[in-house]
Amino acid sequence: MEFLRPGDTLIVTRIDRLARSLRDLQNIVHELREKGVHLKATEQPIDTGSAAGKAFLSMLGVFGEFENNLRRERQMEGINAAKARGVYKGRKPSIKADEVRRLHKVGLGATAIAKKLGVGRASVYRVLTR
Repeated sequence: MEFLRPGDTLIVTRIDRLARSLRDLQNIVHELREKGVHLKATEQPIDTGSAAGKAFLSMLGVFGEFENNLRRERQMEGINAAKARGVYKGRKPSIKADEVRRLHKVGLGATAIAKKLGVGRASVYRVLTR
């Protein structure tokens, strides 16, 4: 957005690739209009210069958000079903909690432990606060 200049045209394949929600889409379109930037979707006939074009853009935004919400719901249903079967357990731990505690007991700080084990300092703190 910061590279766009007045008279430029922002080209996207589809409107639902531009924004995650109707609110995001409206904010982006408003910002583009204020900058004097045109919006073009290669796979959809969008003309924000007319009332019909603005309405069509809003409808595409609504349907795009609806699609995203449906996809998210289906994904959560699948995850919950996998958890119920005991299949979905999340990512394997990348840090050995007992090793973190041992190093902490011998006097190493979180930064030193993180460097020694090749993990982030936040991971070390997470283990130490459990």
